[in-house]
Amino acid sequence: MNERRTAARQRTLIKGRIYFNNRLQSMECIVRDATANGARLEFTDSVTLPDAFELYIPARDEYFNVRVKWRRGSHLGVGWKSEEPAKDGTEPGADHPLADRMAKLEHAVAVLQRRLDALQKTRAPAAA
Repeated sequence: MNERRTAARQRTLIKGRIYFNNRLQSMECIVRDATANGARLEFTDSVTLPDAFELYIPARDEYFNVRVKWRRGSHLGVGWKSEEPAKDGTEPGADHPLADRMAKLEHAVAVLQRRLDALQKTRAPAAA
């Protein structure tokens, strides 16, 4: 069997969540066989998803914009999308640039909220 990968594969078993339809819908998945170019996603059942969506990995607190490369039953092969802006000023493959900006801002707010919660726990007054 020919190996078609251009980057070394790292076997993984990481819980993930995908967001699509302008972040109005989400679904859990398992991230498998990660490489520098993409990963294999595994679902409990066969799923119908758009060709591009956002992948969130909670264990690493990371978001990735991905594009589907192949589909086989309950498995998807995805590639990481380029972060370079397209010539027209929008992100390549982006459904709407404002939705991408909102997603990044929501992520930043979530990170700041976790930091604030951690600070409040350390400054909590002793019970009297």
